[in-house]
Amino acid sequence: MPLYEHVFLARQDISGQQADALTEHFKGVLESNGGKVGKVENWGLKTAAYKIRKNRKAHYIMMNVDAPADAVSEMERQMRLHEDILRYMTIKVEAHEDGPSAMMKKSDRDERGPRRDRDDRGDRGDRGDRGDRGPRRGPRNDDGDRNDESGDE
Repeated sequence: MPLYEHVFLARQDISGQQADALTEHFKGVLESNGGKVGKVENWGLKTAAYKIRKNRKAHYIMMNVDAPADAVSEMERQMRLHEDILRYMTIKVEAHEDGPSAMMKKSDRDERGPRRDRDDRGDRGDRGDRGDRGPRRGPRNDDGDRNDESGDE
């Protein structure tokens, strides 16, 4: 049977338990049509890149699926009809990944440690390649000209 990775987004105003119930429902649809669901990852409530049907956030859930194409088509058909499902995507893969997906791994930023603030940099020293900036110029007036105190016109 072909292997798939399936990700779906559920509305933000359902609870975590309801999102898990949706996962179980669609898992049952696949199993009743001769498929199997391997790993299921609930990525949690995350902010979407853009609003989807007036929802700024969504529950993200990923399933590794081993099922015939007809079972996947039936699951997708039911997802289109379900009002709590905002988006879904199914991708055919050669093999499922072992271990956690990229979304569940700690990012490199977390492994590097806390971010340094600008105050921690200390004195950067002289930049020998740059000359003196000279005196500061005044702000622009309504005409777009500078309000220089030098009096040059």
